[in-house]
Amino acid sequence: METWKESQLKQLTFAKGIEVAYPILLRFAENLGFNYCAIAVTSPHRDVHLNALQINNYPKEWNIQYNKENYRNIDPVIAHCNHSVLPIVWEERVFTDAPELWQALKQNGLQHGWSQAFHDDTSGLCSIISLARTHCPISPLELYEHYGYLFFANRHFSDLYARTVPTPAKPSKPRLSSRELEIMKLSAMGKTAHDISRILSLSERTVNYHVQNVIEKFNVCNKISAVIAAARAGII
Repeated sequence: METWKESQLKQLTFAKGIEVAYPILLRFAENLGFNYCAIAVTSPHRDVHLNALQINNYPKEWNIQYNKENYRNIDPVIAHCNHSVLPIVWEERVFTDAPELWQALKQNGLQHGWSQAFHDDTSGLCSIISLARTHCPISPLELYEHYGYLFFANRHFSDLYARTVPTPAKPSKPRLSSRELEIMKLSAMGKTAHDISRILSLSERTVNYHVQNVIEKFNVCNKISAVIAAARAGII
C-alpha cells in the first residue's frame, strides 16, 4: 500500500466523529483522482426509523435539484446499493429507467462516478460512499484497486453513525398468568374452549375470558393469532 493511503486510512480509523472523518475521506478521494465525494448512511428497512446522514461536496445546484425533483425515489444507484455491496459505475445503461436523472448528472458534470455500499447486519444500517469527477470514465482497474479502501471506509462510517443512533428498546414479552399459559398451551394443541373447560374443570365462559385477556395482551384479533404470537415469543 502506498504511504499516503496507509496514513490517511489510519487517520480515518482514529477519527471518533463523522465531522472529523468526512474531511479525511474527502482528501482520500481527491488523492484517488476524484473531485466529489459523498457519504450517506440510512436504513433500507421500513421498520427502522432514523434521520439519514447525507454529506457531500457536490455542486450546490445539484443538491437542490436532486431534492426538489425527488430523484432519490428513482435513483437506480440507491436501489442497487440498498441490496448489494458490489460497486456500481454510473453509466447511461444504469439509468435506462431514469433518463432525466442521467441527463441531470451530465449537466452538472457528475456522470463519471461510482458508488459502493456496506450493510451492517447488527445495526441494520446501509452506508454508501460515492466518488465522482468531471473527467474520464471509471476504469475496471480503478474499481479493483480502490474497492477494498472504500469498503473499509464505509464500515467505519457505519460504525460511527450507529453510535449516534439510540438503540430502540426491545418490546417486553406480555406476562401471562399460569391459567392463561395453560389455556394457550391447550389451544395450541387444537383444543376448543369446550375441551379446555372439561380438562381444567372450568366453565367455557371462564376459558373464553382468559383467551380474551391473552388476545388483548398480544394486541391481536383472535385466539389463533394469540397462539401464534405466544409461540413466536417463546412463551409456549
